[in-house]
Amino acid sequence: MSEGNLLSEEITQRLLHEIREGCYANCRKLPPELTLAKEMGVSRTLIRDCLSALEREGFISRKHGVGTIVNPHILNATTRMDLEKEFLEMVSDAGYVSDMKIERIDKIPAEKEVAAKLHIEEGDLVLISERLVTADGRPAIYCMDYIAEANAKEGYDIKLLKEPVFKFIEQCCEQEIYMDLTEIRAVAAGEDLAEILNVDRQAPLLYMDEIGYSFMGEPLLYSREYYVDGILSHKVLRKKI
Repeated sequence: MSEGNLLSEEITQRLLHEIREGCYANCRKLPPELTLAKEMGVSRTLIRDCLSALEREGFISRKHGVGTIVNPHILNATTRMDLEKEFLEMVSDAGYVSDMKIERIDKIPAEKEVAAKLHIEEGDLVLISERLVTADGRPAIYCMDYIAEANAKEGYDIKLLKEPVFKFIEQCCEQEIYMDLTEIRAVAAGEDLAEILNVDRQAPLLYMDEIGYSFMGEPLLYSREYYVDGILSHKVLRKKI
């Protein structure tokens, strides 16, 4: 991430903090851009970009002649399916003590479905990372991530898959996830998942079948995610375009 992007991200998070629990926590509207820029010690252009990012995520709404409106109903949503967050952060934001256990890191031939998702041939090698996320010690999320080995640079260290998968893709594949496309459906826990997640067989699970794409539209990551019912309350923000 470039220095300019890092600063933009830093100021965006500062603004969000001030809106949630800082000097603007009880404000229905934010001050004008010029005032915010002076308070943050940055340019008005940067503030405008940061406000645009917060508007895209629904935390604020802006309209000419009205100003910048704070949306507390969005700020109070703890788990947003439309925002990309690491699992530990997601669980922590929901008010739990989060932890993660790496169940498996390996290099295996791609099965037919995985190969189709990653646009590779069946049997081509893929890197797999399986991890279990807990909330207050209770199994909450089980995730299987697949990356085509052909996307990893020569000499990559598979042990880095113990880190967040996005970090591995940036460091070892020298690419970045630009967007995700996710299919969401309910499934029943089979024998293996029931044991891993400590639920009854046939217990309902929320399943997310997700592909992460590069800016050029190339599939970089295929994920299978299973969420235990009753722990996280998932919400999706939908806006008119």
